[in-house]
Order: sequence, then structure tokens, then C-alpha cells
Amino acid sequence: QYGSFTFANGTAVMAWNDPALIEHVDRPIVAVGNEYPPSFELDWHQHRRGQLLYAARGVIVVSTPHGAWVAPPERAIWTPGGCSHAVRMVGAVSTRSVLIEPDALGSLGPANKVITISPLLRSLLEAACDIEPEYDVAGRDGMVMSLLLVELTRAQTVPLAVPFPKRADLARKCQAFLEAPRSHDTIDQWCAELGLGRRAFTRAFRRETGLSFGAWRQQASLLVALPRLAAGDAVTTIALDLGYESPAAFTTMFKRFLGVAPSRYRPME
Repeated sequence: QYGSFTFANGTAVMAWNDPALIEHVDRPIVAVGNEYPPSFELDWHQHRRGQLLYAARGVIVVSTPHGAWVAPPERAIWTPGGCSHAVRMVGAVSTRSVLIEPDALGSLGPANKVITISPLLRSLLEAACDIEPEYDVAGRDGMVMSLLLVELTRAQTVPLAVPFPKRADLARKCQAFLEAPRSHDTIDQWCAELGLGRRAFTRAFRRETGLSFGAWRQQASLLVALPRLAAGDAVTTIALDLGYESPAAFTTMFKRFLGVAPSRYRPME
């Protein structure tokens, strides 16, 4: 059950900061902000509304039965209503969470995704969390929320998702890869271990994940690397642990997907 909780230092989260307790408010969108200590985890739960979860500070990882999604700075994770999920915080995390009715303008659809947070959208998310849940729809607060919904429809989706196949043996193999990623794993290796022909494997993998094996493997590597970068691990250590021949090869892959060097996501000294 997603509910109130108390940190190790005895500080309790206020009830109105619990999304589960405000999502039935008669408004198309409601927002809350929370502060979490390092490595805090929210156990499996779900919301009636769709939820956009943004980390103003730190990195968040959302897991569902269908895959995993990671949000470094300037990114946020969308989880549709009714989808069971767990959340892991990397480092101390400040979240900005908005819950949106399924038929509201800014609803981002029935699939999990990661979106880019523009400077305007970031400011709107910050402002929304200062607005009381039962805000005046016709007043200034309602206008802020309406603009937030409009801006969400303009947000770009980014490839920070690692969907799992429905087929059980493929899903187990994907989960094992996340636990011990190897960047040089090949289709032929997986086919041999699963007892599948290459053509059957590639068709099934793309059909059930929406990605080629190579693209999925690279995105899985990013999912593993981003939390480690946020925790302060060295780029060289991460690159070698993931099986890359050099930090340069890892950096090239990283920049191709995210547009910046991995060092951008390490904490400031």
C-alpha cells in the first residue's frame, strides 16, 4: 500500500504529500512534492490516475512488471493509471509528482515513457507543487495547472526505457542482463542460451519490446549506468564494468543517446 511513512530520523511525511490521498480530488490534475533520503524505495503500488514523476534533484528508477525506466535531471517518468510500479531513489531525491485524470488534456497515454523537461515545464512543475489540491480552477492556480497540461502535450519522449518481453524465457534473460549487463552480448549468444533460431529470436524480441536487440542492450546499459553516475562512480569504472573496451567507447554511446557526456550526470565535487 502506498501510504504515509517515516524516515529513519523520525521525520514523517505529511499526509497531503501522499499522492494516494489526493488523487480523488475533483480536479483534472493535482501535484505534490516530496523529499527522500538516499537509496529510499517505494514498494509496489499503483494510482488510479496517470502519474508524472520528476526528480528536481537526484535520479529515480521506476520498475513495472513490463520493464524499467530511469529519469536523470531534466527528465521525468510517466506511469499510466492502474500500472503497478515501484520506485527507487538514487542519492537524496526531491520529487515533483503530478497525477492526471485519464481523459485530461495532458495525459500522456497508456504506456510508460520518459519525457524531456524543458525549463518552462520545470518551472510549472515547481509551481504546481505549491498549489493546494482543491485550487480555484477559474483563478491563477487553475491557469498554472492548465498551462502545465498544455506543455506536457509538447514534451518529447526520450529513449530511457527498458521494456521486458511478455514471453517468460525472454523476460528472465532481460532481467538477468540488467543485473549483470554485458555490452558485447550478441544475438547468437542469446539464441544459443534460449534454444531459439536467430530469425525467430529477432522477430519475437522486436515484437514484444518494440526495439531491436542492439537498441535494447544499449538502453539497458544506460539504465544501469545513470544511477551509478549519480552516485559518484567513475566513468572508467562503469564503462569497464559494463563490458566496454574503453571509457571513450562508452562515452560515444552515451552521447549518442543523451546528447551529453556521462560526466554531466556525476555529482558536483
